[in-house]
Amino acid sequence: MVPRRATTAAACVFAVASVLVLSGCAKDVEQGVEEPASEGLALTLDGIDYNVLITRQLNTDIPADDAYYSGPPPNKHETLYGVFIQACNHTDEPQTPTDFFKVTDNQDNEFRPVTLPLDNPFAYHARELAPDECIPEAGSVAQLGPAAASLLLFKLPLTTTENRPLELEIEGTGTEKLTYELDI
Repeated sequence: MVPRRATTAAACVFAVASVLVLSGCAKDVEQGVEEPASEGLALTLDGIDYNVLITRQLNTDIPADDAYYSGPPPNKHETLYGVFIQACNHTDEPQTPTDFFKVTDNQDNEFRPVTLPLDNPFAYHARELAPDECIPEAGSVAQLGPAAASLLLFKLPLTTTENRPLELEIEGTGTEKLTYELDI
């Protein structure tokens, strides 16, 4: 026979654990709005579905990365990071995705993307999208490439990579925005 004191203690532990689990389930947190979303999660802002597929450091001295950026190399205190993103219009009306992005670190430093030329086949450039159309365009080099996404290029101070988490903010109309935690 189990002593009464052990049974009572086990019942109390079970009750407390149940309350904690159930109270955690009751909280619905809106990903990307109330807390940063993870990469790979498609979220809607102003009628456009955005998805950050991958973030990675770029080294333009190697063949795998030299097509992404042909501008001046970063100085010895900087590095290049590519944020590969998709923007899709899944509505019945033409929509234009945003072109307002920034990366912030945990010190509230803000960084805007490097402007890439229009002839860069991987660069993200906002344009009006017809219904069910995406950036990158279906069949394009960017869409068929390893990330299947368009590039937002950020030149970041090396010290910023120590100030994690880094977050990408996608700014919509008015005060609306989405936030992704970058996996670097």
